[in-house]
Amino acid sequence: MPDRKCRLFHVDAFTRDRFCGNPAVVVLDAEILSDDEMRRIAREVAGQDVAFVLGSDSPDYDVEVRFFSPRREVAFIGHATVAAHYVRAIAHGVPKGKVRQKSGSGIYEVEVKGRGQALRVSIHQSPATFGPVVPEERRGPVLDALGISSASLHPACPMQVMSRANSRLLIGLQSPETLETMRPDMEALVHLTPNVGADGFFVFAVVPGSDPLTTEARMFCPVIGVPEDPVSGNAHGMLGVYLLSNGLLAAEDGKARFTGHQGRFVDRPGKVDVEVAAAAGKRATSVKVTGDAVIVFEAELPL
Repeated sequence: MPDRKCRLFHVDAFTRDRFCGNPAVVVLDAEILSDDEMRRIAREVAGQDVAFVLGSDSPDYDVEVRFFSPRREVAFIGHATVAAHYVRAIAHGVPKGKVRQKSGSGIYEVEVKGRGQALRVSIHQSPATFGPVVPEERRGPVLDALGISSASLHPACPMQVMSRANSRLLIGLQSPETLETMRPDMEALVHLTPNVGADGFFVFAVVPGSDPLTTEARMFCPVIGVPEDPVSGNAHGMLGVYLLSNGLLAAEDGKARFTGHQGRFVDRPGKVDVEVAAAAGKRATSVKVTGDAVIVFEAELPL
């Protein structure tokens, strides 16, 4: 049997600075791997999400990417998508136009622009859907588990579940300073997850006076093995739809834009640029999430 090898890349996404942003492992040419080998590789790099890049066997898409979180295979991971397409562009050249990516939650269009190492990756996707709102009388356990008070909540921000490939409970604060005082109880958040109907808790605040609009956020997903996620592209895409709907983000000429910052509290600062196409003022029709990336190191793994 011929020797088999695969190429692994450790990438920091949503940043251009090594050791910042959200780390992911990208494995190119993953067609040679069995499902069991993918699981074993993901287990070996436990603590990081892994994107396995495969070719296409259908005219419906150009590339397939399978994602593994620290605990299981998942349908879609935003920062790992950015990492995967950054690596593909570095290894094979910047593709012309949009690339159709097949993943567990459907087909996404991904676009890479720029030259050299300064590439930017944009994920085009349909808007997140709105889930249930947590009523005021049931907020207490969530606030206690996160270590924040009801007085810290932004009055224009309902505590609401949003879904796009995964589900997050969005919680808006009046001030970014409150993010610094949070002391989340991870065990309590795990127990709350089935009650609120979301796999993660995305806590954010609009930076006062920012123009264009800027936010800062923290996200906790202990039920999927991620106590605090450094930078989430998917959650920021949800946030764009949410802010537009609740009147905190305004559209101009049919486009609403903002920049989200995350990761400062785990010493991995990064940023996500979001553009929401809007109809009738507050109704999102599509979302574009854009981020940078940097390769920290690469390796060859014999199998």
